[in-house]
Amino acid sequence: MTDAHRHIAATAEAACRLVGPALLTAFRSQMQIDFKVDRHDPVTEHDRAAEAAIRDFIFREVPDSTFMGEEGGSVGTGPVRWFVDPIDGTSNFARGLAFWCVSVGVMIGDKVVAGAIFDPVADNMFTGSAAGAFLNGKPMQSRAEPDEAHAVLITGYPVTRDFRLDGQTLALQRFGRLTETFATVRRPGSAALSIAHVAAGWVDAAAGFGVNPWDVTAAIAILQHAGGSYHPYSLGKVAEDAPPHLHPGYIALGAGAQYPVLRSIAAEISAGRTVARTAKEAPQNARAS
Repeated sequence: MTDAHRHIAATAEAACRLVGPALLTAFRSQMQIDFKVDRHDPVTEHDRAAEAAIRDFIFREVPDSTFMGEEGGSVGTGPVRWFVDPIDGTSNFARGLAFWCVSVGVMIGDKVVAGAIFDPVADNMFTGSAAGAFLNGKPMQSRAEPDEAHAVLITGYPVTRDFRLDGQTLALQRFGRLTETFATVRRPGSAALSIAHVAAGWVDAAAGFGVNPWDVTAAIAILQHAGGSYHPYSLGKVAEDAPPHLHPGYIALGAGAQYPVLRSIAAEISAGRTVARTAKEAPQNARAS
């Protein structure tokens, strides 16, 4: 691990910690809540303020950067690319549910080189880089139940978007299969923190089918360096060989897990949306020609 990479990894961790105290103070206080798309996509003034503080800090520490944040979009043109979610799990944060985090992931080229996820409520810092995976500075090793029947799964599927894209009946049937297969299914509401829990060995698997690069870039680094595996799904939105952080679907597995039912359902969802998107685009292509 080079000195430059050590500095980048340290900067990711420091950026997360930078905004932790202010967010913890704001948590469970009165706050103004706006909505970006619909009632399922809230944003607060604290999301925006935290992202601005992280962005300014990163450019001071690593000027040759490109910054991609959930709230403010892309800034800069440097080769060190940062994917930042100032509050992953804003719905939880805004309502007082203690499952949200700050997520900072770093890429150079097509490789995720570092990630930091900070849970200010629990005071847990998850990090991953070429130096390894760590929880509060101590080495972290993923582990999972070998049998799905004894495993714990975190997933947000299905939500309203999934009903629209997959059909309510089919989506609920798939959720039913997951519920019947796994010992426990939970829906806590933060992709980054869910994957970090898989990396720590606290749950066995996580899955999502509507994530963005700032949700998962840091988590990919942490999970893989902890010995877990990350499996992206294109959902027909990106090329199959696109970098994993660009895929809108994923399953994250603890070390040693295979989980054929979960992987089968994820493949069904991705294939179905790919077919639907292709069918939708075909008439447009015909008119264009």
